[in-house]
Amino acid sequence: MSERPYITCRELIDFIADWREGTLAPTERFEFERHLAVCPSCVAYLDSYETTVAALALLREREAPPAEVPPALLDAIRKARRG
Repeated sequence: MSERPYITCRELIDFIADWREGTLAPTERFEFERHLAVCPSCVAYLDSYETTVAALALLREREAPPAEVPPALLDAIRKARRG
């Protein structure tokens, strides 16, 4: 009997916010982490996502972002906040 297929990269992306908040059902969390174990692209995406979240937290704490934050990242964060 073959192992069930992995979730897709798109499905993983859809689960990221819930995974970070710890609200994924145990089965979904297992599938999320199982996918990460075999998909370096999604690991890189998750790292980028975490960096963006951290930058957003800094923006909320400060009036002006640090000079080293790329303007494109700031624009993406502002766009996401307007949602």
